[in-house]
Order: sequence, then structure tokens, then C-alpha cells
Amino acid sequence: MSNIPSNFVVGSIASVSRLITDEIVQEFAVISGDTQPLHLDDDYASKTRFGQRIAHGALLVGMVSAVLGVKMAGQEATIIFLGLSVNFVAPVHIGDEVTARCEVVNVRDDKPIVKLAVTCVNQTSDEVMNGEAVVYIDPHPIGFASH
Repeated sequence: MSNIPSNFVVGSIASVSRLITDEIVQEFAVISGDTQPLHLDDDYASKTRFGQRIAHGALLVGMVSAVLGVKMAGQEATIIFLGLSVNFVAPVHIGDEVTARCEVVNVRDDKPIVKLAVTCVNQTSDEVMNGEAVVYIDPHPIGFASH
């Protein structure tokens, strides 16, 4: 489909990396309202199966959104999530460097709808999340440049 930005052709890949700090986890807890002690309390978390605090899984989902909406769409389009399915396969600890990666696996011929494989890995390349996103690619309104 001709109106899909070039960053969304089959095989296109983009990623972002972020150090998961205590400050980020604390801020996300406030924003999301998810104040589980597993994310915020060292003593509590030390007694769980993880042995230490872990980041919210939704932080990784947000990183996927950043890859799609900022890295891939850039100034050309707005990304509208139609679906997202993820599996959390390993915990993300405070101090981990996480890289979220999206790869275009399918582009519909009849509509600007794209399916992507999504993965997140930590600093030792261990996969911490995987899944699939389906997005609608909407062009920016005429005369509007974002960011």
C-alpha cells in the first residue's frame, strides 16, 4: 500500500533501549496506580520468587509503543494500536538495560494495517518479553509536523 511509510515494509526493524532505574519504576507506579510492593518495597520483594524488586511489565509495553510511534512512524504517521499480545518470559530488575525491538512481519494489501513481532531483551540478551502487535498506520494531518 503506497501510503504506508517506508519504515513499515516487511522486514523493517527498529528498537529503543532504556536503563530501568528506581526512579522510572517509582514514577510508573504513581502514573499507573500499580503500587504493588513487588515493584516498590525491597524487603517485601526479597521474600518473593524473584528475590528482589522487578519493573512493571507494562513499562516494556510502553517501550514497544515508543519504538512504533517515535522510531518507526517518525514525522510521517500516527500509530493506532489495534491489538497487542505479549508474554512476559523473565523479570526485569532495577538496573537492567532493556531493548525493545519491533519487526514488521505482514502488511495488508487492502488497508494500512501492519503486524509486527515484538521482543524485549536485557543487557545480556536474555529475552524478557515477546509478542505481536497489530497497528493501523494513519498519516499525519496535512501541514502538521510532530515532535
